[in-house]
Amino acid sequence: MEQNLINKNNGKIENIKRGIYILPNLVTTGSLFAGFYSLVATLNGNYSSAAIWIFVSALFDGLDGKVARMTGTTSKFGVEFDSLADVVAFGVTPALLLYAWALKPFGRVGWLAGFLFLACGALRLARFNVQVDTVESRRFVGLPIPAAACMASSTVLLFQHFGWPSSFKRLAIITLVYLLAFLMVSNFRYYSFKDPALIRRQPFGFLLLAVVLLIIIAAEPVVMIFSIMLIYVLSGPVTFFISWPRRRRLEKAVHKRHEAARQDQ
Repeated sequence: MEQNLINKNNGKIENIKRGIYILPNLVTTGSLFAGFYSLVATLNGNYSSAAIWIFVSALFDGLDGKVARMTGTTSKFGVEFDSLADVVAFGVTPALLLYAWALKPFGRVGWLAGFLFLACGALRLARFNVQVDTVESRRFVGLPIPAAACMASSTVLLFQHFGWPSSFKRLAIITLVYLLAFLMVSNFRYYSFKDPALIRRQPFGFLLLAVVLLIIIAAEPVVMIFSIMLIYVLSGPVTFFISWPRRRRLEKAVHKRHEAARQDQ
């Protein structure tokens, strides 16, 4: 039976028998491989290695879409394959890592927390796929699942780096898991770094700032990566509450205009 996929971008029917684009899907496969290898490292008790491979998976995940757009090889098949790979690499893998590393002593509560992370990540991906054509490209609705996985991985690396006690680790991780799960399915907006202005000419100071940032990261990579991920994770709620008064004023202004228009009728 012939398998066809509808490409919503150009309205054409993609026939799998005619072939698929190799390069972007090969990058996605690299992301999936890194996620699977992280699972293997977790099962072998190499938690730091498992956390690092999640970052490698995130690197590949960030490249596949850019490669597809640059080479004009975007496809519905690639989008679906990328989502399935993300569920494994950024849903199953960090959930198992957090359970094996910190949540196992909690018993049922521990593995249910890991499942909650996975379920919310899958729901986040499903919502993104159905809203991709209707939501502003510069903002994500809800914390992206790769960012949630990287936040979890950076936390593992931070605790391993400082050798903090297990009792503190367990309480902090189960709190982090529930927080990340909530943020993934929330309506908080997160910057997507897809703004075309980022690759245009920038003032010289931006280059100097980037060099200084790289030096700081190189000096304390574990601490700095954790700090960067924490700032990004908290940016959604912080931006929401900072902009709340302005949104309320706009809503009241729109409501007044509607009431005025209704009275004129």
